[in-house]
Amino acid sequence: MTPLKIAIVEEGKSPQDERVPFTPEQCRDIENKYSCEILVQKSAVRRIKDEAYLKAGIEVNEKIDNCDVFFGVKEIPVERLIPGKTFFFFSHTIKKQEYNRKLLQSVLEKGIRLIDYECLVDDKGLRLLGFGRFAGLVGTYNGLRMIGQKTGDFKLRKAIECTNLKDMISELSKVHLPAIKICITGKGRVSGGVVEILEKLGIKRVGVDEYLHQPFDQAVYVQLAVTDYNKRKDGKPGEMFEFFKHPELYESDFMRFARVTDYYIASHFWDAKAPFIFTKEDLASDDFCIKYVADISCDIDGPVASTIRPSTIEEPYYGIDRATNSEMGFMNIEALAVMAVDNLPCELPVDASRDFGIQLMEHVVPYLFDDDSKGVLARATIAEKGKLTERFNYLKDFVQG
Repeated sequence: MTPLKIAIVEEGKSPQDERVPFTPEQCRDIENKYSCEILVQKSAVRRIKDEAYLKAGIEVNEKIDNCDVFFGVKEIPVERLIPGKTFFFFSHTIKKQEYNRKLLQSVLEKGIRLIDYECLVDDKGLRLLGFGRFAGLVGTYNGLRMIGQKTGDFKLRKAIECTNLKDMISELSKVHLPAIKICITGKGRVSGGVVEILEKLGIKRVGVDEYLHQPFDQAVYVQLAVTDYNKRKDGKPGEMFEFFKHPELYESDFMRFARVTDYYIASHFWDAKAPFIFTKEDLASDDFCIKYVADISCDIDGPVASTIRPSTIEEPYYGIDRATNSEMGFMNIEALAVMAVDNLPCELPVDASRDFGIQLMEHVVPYLFDDDSKGVLARATIAEKGKLTERFNYLKDFVQG
């Protein structure tokens, strides 16, 4: 039987991503365990260099067309898609993102099997992998760096200037926060990374009632569930699973937190049917007291009204004039300071790649060699043999334009 040939593609989306799905050591372990072949496409951009793969005994080549399964991170450029093959990457198509319509059209035209990392879930619908933890870690760090830069109380290096996660964590010793209140929305992988940073700083966690009604002589944080910052329109008690199924029954109740919060960290998953967390009108209200926003979720023109555009690793911050919801310099004393970088894990590409590879080896790779016994790959397959799968047939009108 011919061994399965797996390729790691060169990242082609601009700006090019420095992450990889598997590190050299992980590639070697996969080859040894499953008797397969892994080929790494040459890249001058990757943070983990070609030489590291060669040193681990992994073949590196420009041409990878003869492989069976292709792993990338970001969207594969249309011209690099190979007909009839299986591709794994974050396609950013399942929410009908206009900018990737041509990508999905090309996938169908070329008879490609597209498996989207974002859609890899267990039989209960829970996501199996992602870069969420590193988005939370770096996003929270970036927000703290923004506070230090604006107040002048401390100065941190950019995360991307740190050697690795350990090096970034060491920078936290420079942080000196006054008795501020920090609010987190979200309870998934991303918020796990957020909490990790706050806990390393020794910031005290408090409950909702304490947070809303008590003063503190030290920095504190609260982590909100969806039913803490949303309420049923009819006044009946809210319920988490009901909110996820029928978010249209709810309206935001976040302003009670906005009145007492200094630093807001958005690390939630948002459904387009759900209410906005705070609107432009809320932002302009005298009751809105938030001074700093780290929007890790980064839904543009979405639930966090101050996020009017993504920021970049090079220029991570911008300011918002609350009265007009227009952009201004974030150092302006009147500005709401916003961090909305939408590719945060790229700032620690080696650590993020290693963590992601571990998840892939546990939750995905085994099913390439056992005919997908638990249906994990099938559930995440958006298209195959020129057609959308039943689970993603709702994208038909999107594909047709």
